[in-house]
Amino acid sequence: MNEIGLPSDGARRDASDNKAQIARIMLLGHDLRAAVSDILGGLHLLADEDLSPGMRLQFERMRAAGDDMARLIEEGFEIVTDQAVGPLRQTVQLARLLYDLEMRWTGRAQEKGLGFHVAMAPDVPVLVRLDRIALERVLSNMLSNAVKYTDQGAVRLALTVEADTRLLFSVLDDGPGFDPDLRGRLFRQGARGEVPGKAGNGLGLFISRDMARRLEGRIEVSNRAEGGACVALSLPLAGLMPPEMAIDTPLPDLGRMRVLVAEDSALNQAVLGHMLSAMGAHCDSAADGVEALEMLDNGSYDLAVIDAEMPRLSGLDLIRTLRASGGRHSAIPVVVCTAYVLRANREAIVAAGADAIVSKPMTAIEPLAEAITQALERHDGEGHRPCPPIVDEAVFEALLGIAGPDAAQELLTRLIADLSRVERGLVAGLSAPNLELVRADSHVLLSVAGAVGALRLQELAEELCAAARRADTVAMQLIGRAVLTQIDRLIAYAGRRQRQFEKVGA
Repeated sequence: MNEIGLPSDGARRDASDNKAQIARIMLLGHDLRAAVSDILGGLHLLADEDLSPGMRLQFERMRAAGDDMARLIEEGFEIVTDQAVGPLRQTVQLARLLYDLEMRWTGRAQEKGLGFHVAMAPDVPVLVRLDRIALERVLSNMLSNAVKYTDQGAVRLALTVEADTRLLFSVLDDGPGFDPDLRGRLFRQGARGEVPGKAGNGLGLFISRDMARRLEGRIEVSNRAEGGACVALSLPLAGLMPPEMAIDTPLPDLGRMRVLVAEDSALNQAVLGHMLSAMGAHCDSAADGVEALEMLDNGSYDLAVIDAEMPRLSGLDLIRTLRASGGRHSAIPVVVCTAYVLRANREAIVAAGADAIVSKPMTAIEPLAEAITQALERHDGEGHRPCPPIVDEAVFEALLGIAGPDAAQELLTRLIADLSRVERGLVAGLSAPNLELVRADSHVLLSVAGAVGALRLQELAEELCAAARRADTVAMQLIGRAVLTQIDRLIAYAGRRQRQFEKVGA
């Protein structure tokens, strides 16, 4: 600050540099999230492959580690960009959590010739509500230390209930145990120092205690009488019980409603069908996005539950096509099921036109019921909402403003002529079908739509061009119908604007 209390030049430069650094970090976050999304998406596509037992173990190890990495990256960028909102409590299925840890750490233990065993007591609650990221960080550091310092024998993870009041995660190993001289300072950063043959910098227990405090729990270490070490995380059970376990959450009444389930996994189709039937719905299933579009085109549905990742036409592309079609299902309530955990993925799902999102794996009916209720509440009593805008008005008006009053009418005339020419070409190309003609005209349409701010049409044109490139004639026909509908809407809009100019001129 200077003498009169205003920021000094140096302070302003520091603030400017800080903003620039945050901007660079956010750009890095975008690219890193995209890369992680591709990794998780690739693993998702491998899930149904016929893998050998050894390869299946490595696949599950990568999948579990990938999910952890995605959550850690999201938290990291929230912290450095000042978007952190404090510990995020979520409902966690403990059996699934232990399974993921087992898949991730069995391979690591086997690389050292160690056994790895997981056990859960029968009185452990099925679900708890807590900060999952903090819990995973504690357990991962506890397990990492155990595997690192154990050269033979096994590492064990046990989950029990202590005196009916506390949840206890115990990691036991057959290693050398803790040096008595270090016991008083084990939780200090770098307290162990360098250990010959053991990589690391002594951060594991330091991080574990920090995360345990975040969970409002405590962490304790001891040496076992039979040899080896025990590190235990103890959490108060009273604050972990999710409210849905204490209150019988009413399910939405879907009686007389017809629901389309678009899901490429037969198992997930069955699970969703069972849950929806329990709410009174009649369900039909589609195995991919193209089949779902065909069923929506030929049938009548009140709700769609769609998997985000499907072959031929993804869930997001399916939703975009529906929303832009202008047909009777363009405003259907849509719930999207996804295994993605990154905020950017979920924002993309909402931007595509989804009304609600439910996370996979679905281990209880309540999250699905809550998502369906949210989706239905976003629509009026008849289940309709306004069609998406034909153009971004700001972009369109700016374009007319640049042209000026005299040239605006000519611009609109050329726009209508270009759209009509592309429409004729697409009709011919889709009828044949002629892949090259569809690809060429959809490419022209992509440019025209982008120039006038017809964002939905631009997205559809891009999808149609992609379908033509991969010679997917079925997807071409389905997307093509939506494209032609949007072209007609844009021609009609341009015609109305043209008549407005004519009236002003008269």
